[in-house]
Amino acid sequence: MVLLSGGSGKRLWPLSNEVRSKLFLKLLPSESGGKQSMIQRMSGQLEEAGLLPATTIVAHESQAELIQNQVGDKLSMIAEPYRRGTFTAVALAAAYLHGKLGVSQGETVCVMPADLYVEPAFFAALKQFPHVLAESGTELALLGTLPQHPSSQFGYIVPQPDGAFDQADANAEVMAEAKAKAKAYLPIASFVEKPDAAQAARLIDEHALWNCGVFAFPLSFMLKVLADRGLPTGYEALLGRYEGLPEASFDVEVAEKTPRSVVIPYDKGWRDLGDWKTFPDYFGSSVIGLGEVAGGAAHSHVVNELACPVRLIGVSNLIVAASAEGILVADKDKASLIKELLSGSSEQPMSGEKRWGAYRILDHSRGDAASAAANESLTKKIDLLPGKHTSYHLHANRQETLVILSGTGIFVYEDTLAPIGAGDVLHIPAGMKHAVYAASRLEYMAIQIGPDLAREDARRIAVTWPEIVGRCTKS
Repeated sequence: MVLLSGGSGKRLWPLSNEVRSKLFLKLLPSESGGKQSMIQRMSGQLEEAGLLPATTIVAHESQAELIQNQVGDKLSMIAEPYRRGTFTAVALAAAYLHGKLGVSQGETVCVMPADLYVEPAFFAALKQFPHVLAESGTELALLGTLPQHPSSQFGYIVPQPDGAFDQADANAEVMAEAKAKAKAYLPIASFVEKPDAAQAARLIDEHALWNCGVFAFPLSFMLKVLADRGLPTGYEALLGRYEGLPEASFDVEVAEKTPRSVVIPYDKGWRDLGDWKTFPDYFGSSVIGLGEVAGGAAHSHVVNELACPVRLIGVSNLIVAASAEGILVADKDKASLIKELLSGSSEQPMSGEKRWGAYRILDHSRGDAASAAANESLTKKIDLLPGKHTSYHLHANRQETLVILSGTGIFVYEDTLAPIGAGDVLHIPAGMKHAVYAASRLEYMAIQIGPDLAREDARRIAVTWPEIVGRCTKS
């Protein structure tokens, strides 16, 4: 199993951004009564289906700590150094499975988006892929869902009219097998990418299926695709060329160019919760965070990550979403326009999750822009989880002051250990090595002063706690 974590994080602004995409938003009800993210829900379902140990996720390297924060070590991860589309992500996964894990070339690889909202029956359908590939004699199989209505939001898979391969493409034995298994899989005639409503209606009349981005192939198939394009099949070699690879989709580069492929029809429930029009229907409540919906407002939702309440009165079909990134007030039918409004913007994320907890930027003052030597100030609130710690690192060009608000922990400073607690103020000049460990949940303010604070300026000395403690000579 290979999960793909993609998307620019704009359709669910202001909660999502380039790092915290919709995959990581904790908006769905969990069995414990709290909220969970799509990746947490998907991981739980894969575990119940017995597929989690064989699952790897491909994600941009900036999401590594976020994935670890939400699902721990349950998912192995392949880190993309650049975002390059589904074709390159699948290519990197194939090279990794082959070169790093030594997976047999005859093994079936199933690829799917990590942010699908599905029911348990979906995973039973996935387990059909090895048998369908073997019985159909093909090297590529897709999962297609039965359309609920004509939609221009999805691509379509058009099966062959007679449900069997053309004689020119398959021998009589394969044709007979295809006819016998017509309800399990159908030969594919063509693909249509996001048609208009009228064409979508015609496609449904032709028994077309929605393309939900789920497909499978023998590992050898993808390795051959790479070789035919002059691309390396070795993981390190492909990674070294990653920046120069095209931003291409698997559908365009592979699926549409594969002469013989099949689709498994699926009708047990599949949802693409891609925007504010559809996602709120699965929240389990009309309000998440501080706020309320009143005065006869129908089908309206409030999602609030701020400390101040949001109250919505007497207006229907609205989404009000508030975070440190900004505030969105939109008619749900028009909310998708936010992607166009944000096109080309590159705002710094104002909050995020790390392997050790979470942070929120409270203030970023840039000082006098006319002065080349002007310093900036950046104030963050850090929430460090019990038993977690930051890396042992230094900042070359900025000083930092930590103000401990609550909890207890250990401060590591220049190879010295010291206990810390609420009320402590810790001054860290530029170039000084430091780390913070949380014995209990630790909240503190981190105030940085220096030039160009939006740019990364951290040199890591040690990452694990035993490594950090091992360096310390005094306590």
